[in-house]
Amino acid sequence: MAETREQPCWYILHTYSGYEMMVKDSLQRLIENNNLQDQIFDVKIPMEQTIEEKNGKRKVVERKLLPCYIFIKMIYSNQLWYLVTSTRGVTGFVGPQGRPIPMKEDEIRKMRLEEVVVDADFAVGDRVNIDAGPLEGFEGVITELNDLAQKAMVNIQMFGRSTDVEVEYIQIKKVEA
Repeated sequence: MAETREQPCWYILHTYSGYEMMVKDSLQRLIENNNLQDQIFDVKIPMEQTIEEKNGKRKVVERKLLPCYIFIKMIYSNQLWYLVTSTRGVTGFVGPQGRPIPMKEDEIRKMRLEEVVVDADFAVGDRVNIDAGPLEGFEGVITELNDLAQKAMVNIQMFGRSTDVEVEYIQIKKVEA
């Protein structure tokens, strides 16, 4: 019985430690060599920027958000399962018995796998809750909006001081009066 899904979904692949980039490159070559662009749409390694201090100098470095994991957007089929899992460095899909489970919409948003354009009904002066990111749980007032960048300046109380912070639209929710 061949299992196939029609809609492309995000799945999680487990790899050997340190093999993430090699696996991503191998998968992209696999897509090109076998003309799989209409079945495998994207391969991502979620990264975050952190500041490291070495010898008194600060430097911004890219770090893997989840080492040993790669995210792949594809239309699932048994044939693709075989091709992907036989790629060097891949230990298997994350799911029961190595069969993948599609990621949920909120998981995709939290991992920032896709750029979500938010139709924001925010206005300067609105009270908002920050519900994602490092400032999760803070409440503040919008002081500035940038629709092009999908970001807002929010004035919050931090350490007893009024502070302006920049957050993305997808990280904030309007507080209903």
